[in-house]
Amino acid sequence: MDYLQELPMGFGMALLQNRNAAMYFDSLPESERQRIIQKTSSIRSKKEMQSFVDNLINE
Repeated sequence: MDYLQELPMGFGMALLQNRNAAMYFDSLPESERQRIIQKTSSIRSKKEMQSFVDNLINE
């Protein structure tokens, strides 16, 4: 998970609060991680980000 330092702060913080989502995100190929990171650019609140991360596995 060395790439965590390069994630948008809100996304990284939300991932750290959800171990299952973090493990899932970590297991993805780089291209898929980048696709997910791009989706986070439209998220504007902490609550919305946490919901996005909590539902990441169902994506």
